[in-house]
Amino acid sequence: MEEGLIKGSYESLVFESRGYKVMVDINLAALYETETKVLKQQVKRNIINRFPLDFMFELTKEETIQLVTNCDRLSTRKD
Repeated sequence: MEEGLIKGSYESLVFESRGYKVMVDINLAALYETETKVLKQQVKRNIINRFPLDFMFELTKEETIQLVTNCDRLSTRKD
């Protein structure tokens, strides 16, 4: 798991974006103890059968900047 990520403290990993409560992929992957790349591949391969259509969306560059500005631990996040 990602350093500093403690089971039970998931609430701090949830953000609001576009009116939805969301979790960024790197944190969700850490919770499932997998790589972000693997998580995203599985969602894309199974989006119709296993996930609701609004399960995943990508942040715009501006949204990413705003999120990183508000949360220092995401400063290493790729654009």
